Amino acid sequence: MALSKGLSAILAKSPSDVVILSSLRTAICRSYRGQLKDTYPEELLSVVLRATLDANPNLAPESINDVAVGVVLSELGGSKAARMAMNHVGFSNSTSLYTVNRACSSSLQSIATVSAQIRDGMIGVGIAAGMESMTRNYGSKAIPVDLWPELKESAVKDARDCIAPMGLTSENVASRYKVGRKEQDEFAVESHRRAARAQAAGFFDREIVPVHTRFQELDKQGNKVGEVRQIEVTKDDGIRANATLEALARLKPAFQEDGASTAGNSSQVSDGAAATLLMRRSTAAELGLASSILGKFVGATTVGCAPDEMGIGPALAIPKLLSQLNVAATDVDRWEINEAFASQAIYCVRELGLEKDWEEGKVNPDGGAIALGHPLGATGARMTATLMHGLGRTGGEVGVVSMCVGTGMGMAGLFVKESP
Repeated sequence: MALSKGLSAILAKSPSDVVILSSLRTAICRSYRGQLKDTYPEELLSVVLRATLDANPNLAPESINDVAVGVVLSELGGSKAARMAMNHVGFSNSTSLYTVNRACSSSLQSIATVSAQIRDGMIGVGIAAGMESMTRNYGSKAIPVDLWPELKESAVKDARDCIAPMGLTSENVASRYKVGRKEQDEFAVESHRRAARAQAAGFFDREIVPVHTRFQELDKQGNKVGEVRQIEVTKDDGIRANATLEALARLKPAFQEDGASTAGNSSQVSDGAAATLLMRRSTAAELGLASSILGKFVGATTVGCAPDEMGIGPALAIPKLLSQLNVAATDVDRWEINEAFASQAIYCVRELGLEKDWEEGKVNPDGGAIALGHPLGATGARMTATLMHGLGRTGGEVGVVSMCVGTGMGMAGLFVKESP
């Protein structure tokens, strides 16, 4: 089915639209030290899947035909554990499930794929989700350990670069496109400032569902302190409200001796999950759920780029998406651009001509991954939840979610928020 093109067509309501009825997430917490470090990724998934059912009490669980789960690091691609988690929290055996791995954009890809299934008539109702515990599964730093040796020694640089550390790709972007250390640190401080302000104002409260879990405190050496406690997690715990330029400037480069990317101006390694409920608008009407529609998913696109500068992906994917939909950048009310590294986020904002939008708080107005964290498989759905609820607060209609993708890609998706 052809996508609607042009702003007026995108804003118009059609029975064939793929609409969003809920978009929820857990808190995003620091791996290894954060409040979700002892929680399994499929446990986090179970929370957002159950919360999706609870948020839509007039939707029978058996009406949900399929669930797509973005996940990058879990054993066996996460498919068995995800299916178990879904069954565990009250879904029907008639609901099927699969997992999706497009690295950092996995759960945005799950949103796009479920939407395509709905448009094609393959399913009527679906959930696009994402889960990740980088605490449990980041031991190899997302680099394969059992790899065909010929690829490691390939004469093709772009093949070898697919397993280059992501931090080095950040340094490449900084040096090639002249993004300095000071502006990276300034960007990071602003990300924390915006996230801290949003958290204090309760802006994230409607998108976050509580996680009841266990927590074992550790000292700096990793030794247990006290007994395991039962806790409720409702707040992102990586936000540093007191972040300062002076403190960040003291941090040493993390990836190369003379580099500019540090632990302070890079995204956090994180744990979390998120889920978005999607269906055809006509289906929502038939089920008596039209009044619950938050908005709609319009379309998405992907694009490839050189693996050694994968961070430029959004600067390529966003223009492609806007062109495909015949939408201008000035038509977009809110941008959520993943902050994998300050270097690439700054480059993308510049290259897209969004400097004024950044200054006016239309780009990542409530902070980004530097402050909130980047739980790989869950990030796209997390950003979607933040976008949809954010547009609901500010009154805007059109929003874009975009991120760079490891191995050299970018992805972008366009959404519309609707009034009740």
